[in-house]
Amino acid sequence: MNKINSENVQAGRLVKAPENFLAPQDVQHVFKAPATARRDFLRKAFAAAGMAAAAPAMAQTSSAGDANILNLPEHSRGLGRPVANDGYGKPSTFEGNVQRRTSPGLTQTTQASVSFAPLQSLFGIVTPSGLHFERHHQGWWDIDPSKHRLMLNGSDEKIMRTPMVFTMDELMRLPSVSRFHFIECGANTGMEWGNVAVPTCQYTHGMLSCSEFTGVPLKLLLDRAGVDYKRARYVLAEGADGSSMTRTVPMELVESGEVIVAYGQNGEMLRPENGYPLRLVVPGVQGVSWVKYLRRIEVGDQPYGAKDESIHYVDLMPSGQHRQYTSTQECKSVVTTPSGGQLLMDKGFYNVSGLAWSGRGKVARVDVSVDGGRNWRKARQETPVLNKCLTRFNLDWVWDGKPALIQSRATDDTGYVQPDKRQLRAVRGTRSIYHNNAIQTWLVQENGEVKNVQIS
Repeated sequence: MNKINSENVQAGRLVKAPENFLAPQDVQHVFKAPATARRDFLRKAFAAAGMAAAAPAMAQTSSAGDANILNLPEHSRGLGRPVANDGYGKPSTFEGNVQRRTSPGLTQTTQASVSFAPLQSLFGIVTPSGLHFERHHQGWWDIDPSKHRLMLNGSDEKIMRTPMVFTMDELMRLPSVSRFHFIECGANTGMEWGNVAVPTCQYTHGMLSCSEFTGVPLKLLLDRAGVDYKRARYVLAEGADGSSMTRTVPMELVESGEVIVAYGQNGEMLRPENGYPLRLVVPGVQGVSWVKYLRRIEVGDQPYGAKDESIHYVDLMPSGQHRQYTSTQECKSVVTTPSGGQLLMDKGFYNVSGLAWSGRGKVARVDVSVDGGRNWRKARQETPVLNKCLTRFNLDWVWDGKPALIQSRATDDTGYVQPDKRQLRAVRGTRSIYHNNAIQTWLVQENGEVKNVQIS
């Protein structure tokens, strides 16, 4: 790992990506426009917003003296707001633009849709609960926990000795565990299989979040119900919302102790958008299997072939056939700074920062390239480095003002190396939706603007 003494290098200044580059009337325009016109409109709107975001930073550099130091501000002279002014704390109003966002035109309804987490604005590995990405199949609900039940049953009378029903109070009295894990939608980066489709990291990789989850190991519940593990090799998890979301989970994942029936997230109860009061946590597996509003667990001796396992969430292969039950999220990474839509205002020192993860274990190594993959440098992995969890990485970099192609490449502790687009397309083609874990490229142009590109 090559270290750079940043004290001897001029620090570069970075302008964040414009978080909200479409006004409400613009969103309506996007919905009505044909696909080609929609892309042109989005591109122009994004460029205009980027210039607007850069303007304050440019203005600041022309100041003769810094009035922010010379003039004592009101908060240094007056009395602040009282304690518990807000019963539940909120982010600063100056951070109000850091929000999860939908992608205009991606879905036809707002209930069966997606919101993307602003990865480019976050630090460390934990996603604030209010910025956690969303994927709903029929909208979200705020369910009364006193009326919610979790049922356990078998596919026949002999495979589970004692079918059971738990209230939330009964579940929360059982021995619990708390663990940090990432959750990623299987369709994350799905818009980028064929070509560049979206401008920023939030939209290319934002169906990804990481939290500390608290709950009861599912194995503990199945043990109490007297499951015959020799026959019961699969679990069917069923949600209580109207989408009838059901997913098959292999029993070996449950037997590992990793699968949790979770009620807690980041030290508080789950948010309604994340399945309050109960959801399944299946570490390393695509998000659709983390069934929200969990109401029933059935054990059986074969996969269930539910609608979201036989029609949706299958991988279209180059042969035209579909690949089924590919739930594990393979090793992947992305540079979040600098990333698409951001602006480097000076030559000089920058911190290249990003996230890496693997559904098969821990991230063992992350390498970063600034020349499109010709040369790689080992990045610093910041602690903690946890199993099936996001890992933050950083790398010192001095930008010389010339075009740069920034990439990251992760390796997990099984030895699996994240593929580039050419390697992935050789196996998967270009028409799939799910499980795109190819290396992401950001182009830093001579004018400092960063854009999403693909290199073969």
